[in-house]
Amino acid sequence: MEKATLKEMLEAGTGMMANLSETITKLEDKGYIESFVPSRDHLSCQSGKIELYPNDIFIDDIFRFENSSDPDDQSILYAITGKNIKGLYVESYGLYHDDLSKAMVDRIKLCRSQGHKSIL
Repeated sequence: MEKATLKEMLEAGTGMMANLSETITKLEDKGYIESFVPSRDHLSCQSGKIELYPNDIFIDDIFRFENSSDPDDQSILYAITGKNIKGLYVESYGLYHDDLSKAMVDRIKLCRSQGHKSIL
């Protein structure tokens, strides 16, 4: 039996699904090494030394993870490029979630609507 690619597993919606840590490792291998931390109106990395505002970022890919046995264990992983930096932002959703500004949410929606090719 041929092994499904990571992207195929994520898009399938049923059966075996890759986990968050495995996906992060694969993206780090592709150069997404920064870890973005959310502030209300921007993302920052390198202990706050670099701040990326909505117009500074482009979302290269988005991965959703859902744990059917624990609805509070759900997240979205964003692969982001901005200011010649590639990094990752993990957003939790459900009961606990990050409070992003409307401008940040609108930027995410814009990048999603423009479509993208999978980077994995």
